[in-house]
Amino acid sequence: QVQVVESGGGSVQAGGALRVSCEASGDIYSIYSMYCMGWFRQGPGKEREGVAAIDSDGTPRYADAVKGRFTISQDNAKNIILQMNSLKPEDTAMYYCAADLGWNCNAWPAVRNAFWGQGTQVTVSS
Repeated sequence: QVQVVESGGGSVQAGGALRVSCEASGDIYSIYSMYCMGWFRQGPGKEREGVAAIDSDGTPRYADAVKGRFTISQDNAKNIILQMNSLKPEDTAMYYCAADLGWNCNAWPAVRNAFWGQGTQVTVSS
């Protein structure tokens, strides 16, 4: 059983910064040698979209909309951090973390064996 829990988020004015974290727990790493940890978001009236991802070899990937503003990192194999700078009102969304196990991020934002968190709200006011 894998559990994914997000933390952080909140409200900020445009141009500000926020950090969201994701921790995956469970007997993941003894079973899966490869994984892709990703952040997705879903804004009001919008479809879910990929934001950033990092895989088991540390390679990051970003959506075009956040390149140069967001940075994904991992401080250990189970804790993923998304630092969001220069936030814009269009970044307002529920942010979800997904642990896609058994694969790297080559197919991201597609997922195949993902465990999802409950989400954390990010609100950017103009």
